Amino acid sequence: MNITVYGQRHDDQQFEITKDGETLIINDERFDLSPLLEGASIVGSAVQSKWFSLGKIIRKKGVISLSLLYPVPANFSPEQATPKLLENIPDGPVELPKPLPDPAPVNESALQQEAPE
Repeated sequence: MNITVYGQRHDDQQFEITKDGETLIINDERFDLSPLLEGASIVGSAVQSKWFSLGKIIRKKGVISLSLLYPVPANFSPEQATPKLLENIPDGPVELPKPLPDPAPVNESALQQEAPE
């Protein structure tokens, strides 16, 4: 299975994806893609999930290829900002691009003490 992932800004949106054969499990919801016949395609929006709303889901030479949206936080990384192709995904949790580290918290009281009068 090949998945092209597209990051979309969302704060605190849960997103866990696991591959099990020709089934994707997104946030505990199963999407069985095995009925898709060789050479066939369906539009992603035909799947009842906002995550599949891009492009087509196709099976070519036995391989299912599709596009998924996934939520990225405010501190998204360059890898999350551009589409990324994940090829030959093994069964198990799907590794997605990671965000940048959280910025250090700002100490408001220290800023107020340093402000000129």
